[in-house]
Amino acid sequence: MARWLAGRRWPVHPLAPGRKTPAANCEQCRVRSHEPSGCPCHARGLWCHGFHCATTELARIDAWWSQEPRAGVGVSCGPAHLVVLDVDAHTAQVPDRNRLLPGIQIPEQVDLAGLASGFDTLALLAAYRQQPNPAEDETTLRVRTPSGGLHIWYINPAPAVRYRSSTGSSPRTALAWQVDVRAHGGYIVAPTTRTTAGVYTPLGAVRDPAPLPAWLAAELARTGHVITESPIPGPRPRVPARLPRAGSAQVLLQPLIETVRECAVHAEGTGFTEKLNRAAYTAGGLAGAGHLNQAEARQELAEAAHYARPRQIRRNETIIEAAFSAGARRPFHPKGLA
Repeated sequence: MARWLAGRRWPVHPLAPGRKTPAANCEQCRVRSHEPSGCPCHARGLWCHGFHCATTELARIDAWWSQEPRAGVGVSCGPAHLVVLDVDAHTAQVPDRNRLLPGIQIPEQVDLAGLASGFDTLALLAAYRQQPNPAEDETTLRVRTPSGGLHIWYINPAPAVRYRSSTGSSPRTALAWQVDVRAHGGYIVAPTTRTTAGVYTPLGAVRDPAPLPAWLAAELARTGHVITESPIPGPRPRVPARLPRAGSAQVLLQPLIETVRECAVHAEGTGFTEKLNRAAYTAGGLAGAGHLNQAEARQELAEAAHYARPRQIRRNETIIEAAFSAGARRPFHPKGLA
């Protein structure tokens, strides 16, 4: 699969065996602190820093998967000009209706009974725009995830327009609740990759991504997904913490997760460990009180940590596990949270 994807000019990188996160990095990167752009391992043909090391070089790919045949395959979405909608089906508390479709006010008379996942919000967005539901788009590659979610693959027909990755629960940039966007600055798990939870299984007969529909491109632009700054990220201004809304623990947690992701700008001196510890402890407390789904919260923390510090995956997971467990032992019921 890795060779086939690379043959389509889609850069690939190894995922840890049985996992959907990047494979552990070499010893040199575990003891040295440096940014992906300056990593000496890349010149030596080693995999490091997750999607930052993705390649289409067949010789390197053969060497990587010969060394670890059980590794899964990740595709770096930005260089491949891919825009993938990652539709989640996790059990989670539904937020206020004004956060289901960012920027779209859903009238009170609209009955939202039964809405429970990203499948519902994506269908709602399509209905509002009077467009076909992407989850039912049989013209493009769609991949069922082991958790019951769906990856909807599209090719960006206008590569000069670059889209940023996002999570559907982010209070900053989001397309719809429980619908993540995988584009620049992100990767997607390749079809047929096997994890301990199951296999990423293509649906139907189509194996090629269709061009990104114009209406979805417009929605991505409307919701702030178009990248206008330099490809090399600079420091971001600190965003004041937002007050939690009733029924939405994510509004409290997301600013903490964003501070973890922002540590990607610099390899050190950002207080990464403290920020990750705080975010994980808070998530554990909210999950322990029943305000968050534990598996979903842990995954979101892991993705943010691996994005910021992809060379220290095991350490990230140790920090998350310890802080999350400590927080869960002290359930957190913030004022104003239903």
